[in-house]
Amino acid sequence: PLERVIRTRRQELEGVRSRLVEFSRVYEEQPVRTDTRGTVEFLASLSSTRAAIVELAAKCESEVLTAQPGGGRRAEVLEEAISRDEAMLRSGVRMRTLYQHTARFSQGTREYVDRVSRMGAEVRTLDDQFIRVLLFDRRAAVIGVESDPGSAIIVREPNLIHFIAKTFDLWWLNAAPFPLEWSNQEVADIADQLKQRIALLLSEGLTDQTIAKRMGMSVRTCRRHIAEIMERLGAKS
Repeated sequence: PLERVIRTRRQELEGVRSRLVEFSRVYEEQPVRTDTRGTVEFLASLSSTRAAIVELAAKCESEVLTAQPGGGRRAEVLEEAISRDEAMLRSGVRMRTLYQHTARFSQGTREYVDRVSRMGAEVRTLDDQFIRVLLFDRRAAVIGVESDPGSAIIVREPNLIHFIAKTFDLWWLNAAPFPLEWSNQEVADIADQLKQRIALLLSEGLTDQTIAKRMGMSVRTCRRHIAEIMERLGAKS
């Protein structure tokens, strides 16, 4: 009985092998692909991500779209970005950048926005979180990896690029211009928008920590907003 099983398995194996031989002929007849423009590339470290951004920025000819969630950006990040961005603007590249509303309260981010805006860049903000992405000439996109802030994905596949560009355009339409000079009323309006968004997220059952991360603010600031919401509504919990 064991020999019969072995013979049966060998016959099945020969059948699979003969089918694979047929497939291999078709595979070998296809031309070798040397064009890498339609690829998706994973960058495993912060250094490789920064190097890729520097290279894409140097080659950028007409437009760069940037979405930077998470509130105000760190000083070292802004210092690295400003020379690269100013070089693109000087060469005639159109630049549009998205932040979250909370970035308006960051002095470093405001100074960066002031510098690039004077050179023609456009900056707007949204109240909710979005995906971190840089899109160069609508031909290559660098997308952040949520689970690993240092990693990124470079996308060159035209259909994915089209989707990313259209998504950015929708974010842009719903965003508000980043003011270089604030009035008390503008501060109050933004604070109210933040509270409305926090109230909505609370109603969905999200925790303080999750809301703070999504809104690009500290947990302490988020809890202060929640306390003001509860006082305004007369809520106890």
